[in-house]
Amino acid sequence: LLVSKDSGKHLLEVEDLLQKHGLLEADISAQTERVQALNAAALKFSELEGYQPCDPQIICNRVNHVQTCLEELGELAGKRRKELEDSRQLWAFFQEMEEAEAWIREKEQILAAKTCGRDLSSVLTLTNKHKSMLGELGSRRALLHQAMKRGEQILAKKRFGPGGIQEKMREVRLRWKKLEEVTGLHQQRLQEALNFFQFSAETDDLVAWLQDTYRIVSSDDFGHDDYSTQALLRKHRAVVEEVEKHRAAVLALRKQLALLAPEHRQGVDVQIRVVEVEQLYGEVAEVAVLRQQWLQDALAVYRMFSEVHACEVWVDEKEQWLERMEVPEELDEVEVVQHRFESLEQEMNSVMGRILDVNQVVQQLVEGGHPSSEEVRSCQDHLNSRWNRVVELVERKKGQLSSVLKIQNYLLEC
Repeated sequence: LLVSKDSGKHLLEVEDLLQKHGLLEADISAQTERVQALNAAALKFSELEGYQPCDPQIICNRVNHVQTCLEELGELAGKRRKELEDSRQLWAFFQEMEEAEAWIREKEQILAAKTCGRDLSSVLTLTNKHKSMLGELGSRRALLHQAMKRGEQILAKKRFGPGGIQEKMREVRLRWKKLEEVTGLHQQRLQEALNFFQFSAETDDLVAWLQDTYRIVSSDDFGHDDYSTQALLRKHRAVVEEVEKHRAAVLALRKQLALLAPEHRQGVDVQIRVVEVEQLYGEVAEVAVLRQQWLQDALAVYRMFSEVHACEVWVDEKEQWLERMEVPEELDEVEVVQHRFESLEQEMNSVMGRILDVNQVVQQLVEGGHPSSEEVRSCQDHLNSRWNRVVELVERKKGQLSSVLKIQNYLLEC
């Protein structure tokens, strides 16, 4: 049993042989105690004095022979256990290699069947699963490294056929290297798909924002008075700032597109999409500029109307005063009225400046093609005619005062 060359043909068989060998070692251990007891009893016969039933040397020789056989049996048992354990180590190595190959085949099949997703959500899900697989790959790599070290140790003993071990190690290493290459390639494809769908999602968000902004900047609400128009203008300026902030994002689309994988960036749809975004942004920016000008024009109109109203109130007041005023005949009263006219002339100079500003604003609005040009021009003409009326009244009253003063001065001289 101990000199058998049967070391097993697979791990399970070696385990069975080791179990049987353990029973045999236990039997040897039990017989060793029995043999040692028998030898001790036999040696007593070689120490007898007087009558000796057998030659003491024969007894000693026989005891030594039995002890030597027992020791040889122990050595054979140890050698057999070493061979079986080496065999178990070898077949355990081959089983680990088979398990590694089976795991590699399984992952190869999974990677071969995997797609890169159809949208951003599915790509993110696949990316998370791939990260988990990379974690498994790292754990399996460590186990495989330990198994390869055990294979090297088996080769170093040179007890078993090294050709099969080396060939198996070389085959598994090649398959593992191929698996890592396929895994890296799939990870790259997932990243490329992720970049593409993120680019598409960002582009869609940008388009949605531009469409909403276009509806805002193309509004025909320009307010109904000075206050409401100012409020709209403040809001519009905030929108214009946002439009300007998005300019960089629109300009970056071309660079982002160039960074995508060829299969994604060369698609006609994505290139058309980028052109559409650029055109839409140009329209939004252009309409935003126009709306800001229109709001400023509307504000100018409302402020002009407000200024015209203020001037006309002043004109009404002075016109009524001039029409009701009677030129006095007494010198003292004439001097009082003359002082009033001097104050009036100062007021008229101030109002004249305001009216000139109104005329300038009207001229700018008319030349700019403002839609309310006719109304603005009519308002201007009305104000100017009222002003001219006041000027005429003032000149007439001043003429009357001048005549009265001449008469009074002549009478005084007389």
